[in-house]
Amino acid sequence: MKKNTKRWFIQSVVGLLLTGAGLSICIHAGTLKLEGSEWFWIGTLGLVIFQAGLSLVIDGVRYR
Repeated sequence: MKKNTKRWFIQSVVGLLLTGAGLSICIHAGTLKLEGSEWFWIGTLGLVIFQAGLSLVIDGVRYR
């Protein structure tokens, strides 16, 4: 039981960190777009990181 709680905690924390980082990267890509700089790949990377974070948080519920 304790092993599942530890896995839930680690997986949820990492998922929340990735979700926040992904959103920050997407916002940064939006500011780059307004400046006229290259933004597409940075925005795509931000969305991938955001989705990975959500997946980890949602999957962590299984171990709660």
